[in-house]
Amino acid sequence: MQRLVFGWLALALGLVLGPIGATQALASAEVRMTGDARVYADFFANRNFTGWNVSNWTSEAPTWSAAGTRTAETFEIWERFRLRSDFITSEALKFRLGVKVEDTWGHGTLTAANPTVSVEVYQAYLQFMWPETKVRITAGLQPTALPQSPFFNGSPIIDADAASLVVAAPVIDDTLTLIAAYTRTIASARTYEPNLQQIYRNQEGYFLGAAVTLPGVSVTPFVDFSIGGKGAYYLTEGGWADGLISAGLLTRQPLGWKDNFIGVLWAGLPISVTALDPFRIYADVLWGHVGLNEYQKNQRQGWFTDLGLEYAGFDALTPQVFGWWASGEDNSTANGSERLPCYYPGHAENKSSTQAWNAGNSFLFDGGQELGKSSNMHVNPAGGWGFGASLAKVKLVPRLEQRLTVAYVRGNNSPRAIRDANAALGSNPLFVMGRDLTVNEWLLGVNWDSSYALYDNLALILETGWAHPGGFQTSVWGHRLASAAQDAWKAAFGFKYTF
Repeated sequence: MQRLVFGWLALALGLVLGPIGATQALASAEVRMTGDARVYADFFANRNFTGWNVSNWTSEAPTWSAAGTRTAETFEIWERFRLRSDFITSEALKFRLGVKVEDTWGHGTLTAANPTVSVEVYQAYLQFMWPETKVRITAGLQPTALPQSPFFNGSPIIDADAASLVVAAPVIDDTLTLIAAYTRTIASARTYEPNLQQIYRNQEGYFLGAAVTLPGVSVTPFVDFSIGGKGAYYLTEGGWADGLISAGLLTRQPLGWKDNFIGVLWAGLPISVTALDPFRIYADVLWGHVGLNEYQKNQRQGWFTDLGLEYAGFDALTPQVFGWWASGEDNSTANGSERLPCYYPGHAENKSSTQAWNAGNSFLFDGGQELGKSSNMHVNPAGGWGFGASLAKVKLVPRLEQRLTVAYVRGNNSPRAIRDANAALGSNPLFVMGRDLTVNEWLLGVNWDSSYALYDNLALILETGWAHPGGFQTSVWGHRLASAAQDAWKAAFGFKYTF
């Protein structure tokens, strides 16, 4: 009997202490939290050079709302908070969860009465090392971008958080790493089709690259092959895929895609040279082709190249010069598009960008601004060329860092191609005045940015920008839009707290 009682006591203690022991084991996992909070006021005059909205897709039909039907708000106060939590078992195993809140004061979740809940998950991925190797595997919603030299901030093709599986395998330590990845950007139907028709509704990509680091030189040649479905909701769910299609898809008979599956191929070569330090050289050569198996009118194929130079030998500032060239539309929409295909949000206003290419944090381009919303003119780097210069990392006053950039952009697109598309479709998101330039149109942009460190983790930021249009063509965009064009400028002022 005594043995039985002690047996039941041991069992009870095991049931109680077992979870405690498990909790202690789990408690050995470390949780690290990082993030940032930004609160800033933004005054933006003459958005889109007119003070009016641009065209937006409203359905996959496709249908869209026309440009110049709404007047833009000139003053907004934005608040953004991002929290990244890493649940770390060891250096070889962790999971990251990133959440964000972002809106203007008085709207959505920041409304005084009855706020709308708008906490979003923007990162959620598992990362681990394969046992007994240095192979790193990352699976889930994670930062996803095609390789680009660091001078230009990010890829002009895609640079966003996307659901991906990435395998990075070092072949030669600190010299050669092979990278393979699978990404699914769209799964419109998820489990079931909306009907009994078998129409492919996904967009997914297969990436292979090699990161090569040699003394004074690093290169990352890559190829990316994607399959897109003719039934994928590119325009309303993706909201950014107008950079993948040609005008001929919507204007030339037979309308729409020919095949159920649309092949897409990209290739690129980013190069960074520091062998001549403190002189540094950065360059990229990119090529892409959408519709490998499609009618010629549906295909989109183009090139993009850039070059950046900087001198890092001064303590007080870093002089930089840069330039780029991208193929543009020819005279016809019947033979498809000649611009680089990219996940570019040509019509998106105050939405998460999927490309981040920029030089000198220019006010003209979408990428790099600290005070990100309502921050730039959204000029499409594909289909144009240009050059510029920056005085970066200017540190003449303790705790104050500044940057001054001047950039000039000119179009590489035939006026006839855009004119024909606009004649057939009306005001549309495929070509946007002030963002997609003809060979006769140009822009000049200037930005001056300052960051003052009140504390090591708190900065007071001022970003200003000015853009001047060089004669938009009435025959291409219509009298109403072209005649309304005027200089645009913005001033954003606020705080950035990082932890």
